[in-house]
This record gives sequence, C-alpha cells and structure tokens, in this order.
Amino acid sequence: MADSDGTPLVPSNGRGALLVIAAFFVFSATDAIVKIMAATMPAPQVTFFVTIAALLLLLVHSLATGRLRRLVPRQPSLAFWRALLLALDTLLIHYAFAKLPLAEAYLIAFLTPILVAMLSFVFLGERLSRIGWAGVLIGFAGVVVALKPGVAPLNSGHLAAFGSAVLFALSLILLRRAKVAETDEALVASLLVVMTPVAFAVAAVSGDPAPLGPSDLGFSVAGGALMLGGHALLVRAFRVGEASVVAPFQYSQIIWGCFYGVFLFATPLELYTLLGAAIIILSGWLVLK
Repeated sequence: MADSDGTPLVPSNGRGALLVIAAFFVFSATDAIVKIMAATMPAPQVTFFVTIAALLLLLVHSLATGRLRRLVPRQPSLAFWRALLLALDTLLIHYAFAKLPLAEAYLIAFLTPILVAMLSFVFLGERLSRIGWAGVLIGFAGVVVALKPGVAPLNSGHLAAFGSAVLFALSLILLRRAKVAETDEALVASLLVVMTPVAFAVAAVSGDPAPLGPSDLGFSVAGGALMLGGHALLVRAFRVGEASVVAPFQYSQIIWGCFYGVFLFATPLELYTLLGAAIIILSGWLVLK
C-alpha cells in the first residue's frame, strides 16, 4: 500500500497509537488556548477565529509549497460527510458543555473508543481481541476515576454529549475508509471549509461579538496552527492503524488536559487524577497486546 504521493504506507498499530497520542496532546493545547481566549470573548467566537486561522494557514502553506491542488478531495462525498459529522459533533459537545458539568460531558464523550470498536467490527470487519476489549473498557474506567463525575438529573445535555460521541465515532470510521488516493491535506481542508461557516453561524447568533485585540489575534493564529497540526496527526494515525486499536488512545487526552491545567492554570493534581491516568496508561498497553 502506498500514499497518494507514492510513499510507502506501512500499516502499524503501534505507529498509529503514537500519532494519535501526539494528536490529542496537540488538541489539548488548542483547548487550553480556547480556554484562555474564552475569558474575554464568547466561546463560539473563539471557535470561529481559531478555525478560520487554521484554514488560512493551510492555504498559505499550500501556496508556498506549490501543493494547492492536494487540497481538493478526490472523494468529495466522503470528505464532505466526514466534515459535516465533525461540525455537528462540535455543535453538540458545545451544547453539552453548556448544560452539564464538564466532567459528565467528557465522560459521555469518551464513549467514542467503545463505539469505534463496535462500528469497526460492523463496517470494517476489524476484530479486537479479548485483551483489546478489556483495554478499551479499563481505559473508560480510568476516565471515570480521573474525572470523578457527579450525578446530575438526565437532560438534553446528556443526549447531546452521547450524540457527539456517536458522530465522532462515525467520522473516524469514514476516515479509516478513505482511499489511499485521498491526500491528508484534502481531508483536513474539507473539514476546515465546512467548519468555518458553521462556526461563523453559531458565533453570529450567540450574542454581541467582542473586539479582537492583538493578543487575541496571536492566540487565534497559535490555536489555528495547533488545530491544523492536530487534525493532520489524527488523519495520519487512522491511515496507518486499525480504527478499533487507535481510537482508545483518545483517553490520553485526560492526561494532557491535566498537564496543561497544572502548568497554565495552576490546577492542582489530585490523587484520583493520577490513579485514573495510571489506569489509562495500562489500558493503552492492553489494547496494543
């Protein structure tokens, strides 16, 4: 199997796991920047600025390197549906954040690896071993320990968070089904092209816009660069690894979130957080067995 530019593409679950861990490390950095910016402007507006910055950076890079044609998908239908799933996923999880404690919203959203393992069996014919399934379920238990969610009455936020997990899982299955001829750049570009107007529409109806200061502009560019890098790593991870094996490493985002919380927001580390992180690391080792 070869990549779209002729480079050999060697399937490797280990390499896919490393790439997806790096992707969620970068995504967590993006979330940290969004949290900083959201202190002075509405969150939907932040999402729009970061997304448009990512798209512009991708266009500038492609023009500078003469690779603009690689942004055009050869499978426009698949690229569009994947992008639409991720756009709707973003809207649902933001709604869930508004209705639920963050811990509960994250907990439901982290059902994604379990859903991916199930959908991969149905649509891709991938089978996890018993040890692999144990790793997926133990990883989710680690998320429960790390987040220590409370018990809130069921409401529309819970449904939105579950819907977000389903849509994200479906988008990962579509990513895995992308033919080798489709470039990574096209998959990322199609996502940003769909996400930008969606983010703008949500920002437009969310209230009065806040002015964009010089520091906000800098954070937008940094956040856009990180978003771009995160999606590029995610696409590559699911190219080289089986979806059912790679997806559970999404749990590592809890660890990275704690890391940024300590160093950027002075959030104290508690014992249950460290215990949950240890369980998640164990689960990753089991999934790769």
